[in-house]
Order: sequence, then C-alpha cells, then structure tokens
Amino acid sequence: MSERKIIAVVGATGAQGSGLVRAILDDPSGGFAARALTRNPGSARATELAALGAELVRADLDDPASLERAFAGAWGAFCVTNFWEHFSPEKEQAQARAMAAAAKRAGLKHVIWSTLEDTRRWVALDDDRMPTLMGSYKVPHFDAKGESDRIFAELGVPTTCLLTSFYWDNLIHFGMGPKPAGDGTLAFTLPMGSAKLPGIAAGDIGRCAYGIFKRGPELIGKTVGIAGEHLTGDQMAAALSNALGTTVRYQAIEPAAYRGLGFPGAEDLGNMFQFKRDFEADFCGARNLAFSRSLNPGLHNFEGWLAANADRIPRG
Repeated sequence: MSERKIIAVVGATGAQGSGLVRAILDDPSGGFAARALTRNPGSARATELAALGAELVRADLDDPASLERAFAGAWGAFCVTNFWEHFSPEKEQAQARAMAAAAKRAGLKHVIWSTLEDTRRWVALDDDRMPTLMGSYKVPHFDAKGESDRIFAELGVPTTCLLTSFYWDNLIHFGMGPKPAGDGTLAFTLPMGSAKLPGIAAGDIGRCAYGIFKRGPELIGKTVGIAGEHLTGDQMAAALSNALGTTVRYQAIEPAAYRGLGFPGAEDLGNMFQFKRDFEADFCGARNLAFSRSLNPGLHNFEGWLAANADRIPRG
C-alpha cells in the first residue's frame, strides 16, 4: 500500500474535529492518516486520540507559525473555528485567514472549511426584520464564517466549503434541552414556529467530512451542506417524549423573546433561529439528507441519536 495521505485536523479534540479523527482511525485501509491539531496535546481528549493512533501536533489558531508547522507535509486539512470561545467575528475571520494562508504555503491538495451562510445575503444590515449586531452583522457566528469563504478562494486553496447544521448535542451541552413546565411535563423551547430545523449529531460532521476527502477532487471548489434530519419543533418534542419517557411539549416563542433571554449569545442565537425560520426553504434546501448519507452511511437520525444520548440530556 502506498504511503497514507496525512489529514491535519484543526480542533481535533472538539465536536467536529474529533469525529473526523475517529473516522480516519476507524478506516485503517482507507489510505489516510490523522494528524490531530490541538492547543493542549497533554489533555485527556488528546491523549485518548493518540492512544487510538493519531499523531498529535500542537497548534493554535492565533499563532500562524504553529499552523504552518502543523500543516507541513500534510496532504489535506480540516479547518474549523469556535466563535463561542471568544464571541469575536473579527477574530474568527483572522483565524480563517491564518489557516488558509498556512494551507496555501503547505501546498495542501484538499481543504475542508467548516462554514455557515453569510445571512446578510438574505437580510441586509438596514433590514429591520432583525436587529443588526456588533455594528456589522445579523448573525455574527454565521456571517463571519460565510464571509471567510472567499479567503480560501482568493488564496487559491483547493477547498470544499462544508455547511453544517444545528448540533443535537446542544441539548446536552448548551442548555437547549427541555425544561420543567411546572405541570409535570417538559417544555422544549425554540423560536422556530412550524419551520423545520436541520440537525445533526456533532460526531457525524467529521464523518461526513471524511466522506468528502474520500471523494477526491470531485467536491473541490463546491459548497455542500449536511444534516441528519430536518424536523419541526413538534417532531423533536415527540421524539424527546419517547426517548425520555415523559411528555415533552414544543413551546414556540418569537425570536425577539429569545433574544431577550439574557444569556451570553442570546441575541446572536435569536437572530440565527429567525433566519432559519424565515428562510426555511433555502436553509433546508442547502442540506440534502440523501447526499449527507452518501458521505456517511452511518449517519444518525434524531431518534438514533437520542437512543444513544437520552440519558445525558439534563431535564432541569
């Protein structure tokens, strides 16, 4: 067998990157090797990946030189940012530029950039249907990524732009799970009205990315979207009821009410859900379920994800 192609995985211990590292390691005959990039190679998550066979390399998105070293000798890279660490769209764009520049210098053959829509293409800054945030954005954690797509193109990096979806894992880790309604039932609250919300198991994002790499050059220069299922709030509540063994009711609120909940990022997320609600056809249409499953035949639907994770969802 010829030498395996190294894929440098940014955020290898995070929600998206870890799924890709594990997908590579689970396929030893696939022709790829996993280089796990992390700020802390000594962390428990990093050492677990090393024990499974990943190469650990220290890298920091705010240190361009470390990215150049980490990408050197690799065939491809998975590039992702985490807005919620710093709440700065400008920092997110700087990190995207640093990754794109490092990929260009390293001569990588295929880069996947984990991105989202720039919502300003649908809702201009002077459009008062939703408030403008931070002076220049409608949905900062979407817009900064979407605006950064052009950086990879301008630098001539062979890139697939990967549109991700709502993590079902947010029901565990981000406080979005159902809450006591005061009458013995649980309320699942979203400002989505009757619109469908594309969702995905976070680990499946990396496994779909692996499917893209395995396609070779076919998807370079294209933007593709993935999801495990498109569900209304009522459908999600019904599935949660079955999985949790208690009645869960969907509580639809207005985006303005969600923006006013007061937790860090509430305004950003309120605008995000409003965008997904108001432009349901575009947002769902960009995330084809059959295509997603072709990349990752083991793709979970919501019921399957709940079967493995229901006991981890807080109920208070």
